[in-house]
Amino acid sequence: MELKDLFMWASIISSPILSVIAIVGHLNRWASSGEEALRTKQASQEAKLIDHDRRIQSIEGELKHLPTKDQVNDLKLAISELGGAVGTMKETVASVQRTVHRIDDWLREDSKVG
Repeated sequence: MELKDLFMWASIISSPILSVIAIVGHLNRWASSGEEALRTKQASQEAKLIDHDRRIQSIEGELKHLPTKDQVNDLKLAISELGGAVGTMKETVASVQRTVHRIDDWLREDSKVG
């Protein structure tokens, strides 16, 4: 076999092999191009998830300090009772004020006479 025949057979055998390698390379690149997009999207979603987790944790921390509905209701009742007590005190003070004015008027009248 001559060298020319050897090159001919090598080219005949290598052409399909190289074609298969090229096709596999293109298919691999085509398949992995979608993976890169998915990796990017996944990284973006993970960042959003971490951000949401931090925000939820901060809200939960603040909610621990807020009063419950029962505590708010108790506070409403206490304020209502306080309003009633202030109203009673207002009437009592008005009564005392009238008495003080009468005593003051009596003392002034008595000092004019004496």
